[in-house]
Amino acid sequence: MSLNLNHVVLAGHLTRDPELRQVSAERACANFAIAVNRTWKNAAGEKQEEATFVELEAWNRTAELVGQYLKKGSPVYVEGRLRLDTWDDKESGQKRSRIKVVVETVQFLSARPQAGEAGGEGSAATPAPSRQGPAARRRPAPAPAENDAPF
Repeated sequence: MSLNLNHVVLAGHLTRDPELRQVSAERACANFAIAVNRTWKNAAGEKQEEATFVELEAWNRTAELVGQYLKKGSPVYVEGRLRLDTWDDKESGQKRSRIKVVVETVQFLSARPQAGEAGGEGSAATPAPSRQGPAARRRPAPAPAENDAPF
């Protein structure tokens, strides 16, 4: 039996606007990055913080939605897989590499402005369209109790 698992779940804020490009007539690609913040208290009880910056890549309809609805600072939840990119640096000739997350599902965690609204931060609005991840689809609906009477 071979055991392989490559599944990443992240939530954070975009560090820059997504770069959307058309690879072909029917394929789009969006490159963007998020910062995932972590806070904790050290042994002396002082608050500590660190940020991890993660490069992401979305394809096709997911890429189009990312390009349309997200911008720098947008909160987002993503699920995907890790991919190692390798290349030869043109200037130095050295081998280079980086790990990227290929986004499979994305949930937009902010609201979008309603018709006629200015769309400022913190405005009460309808949630932006999102693609739910597998975890959200797997949750079973609560079973009705046998003794629940409507009266």
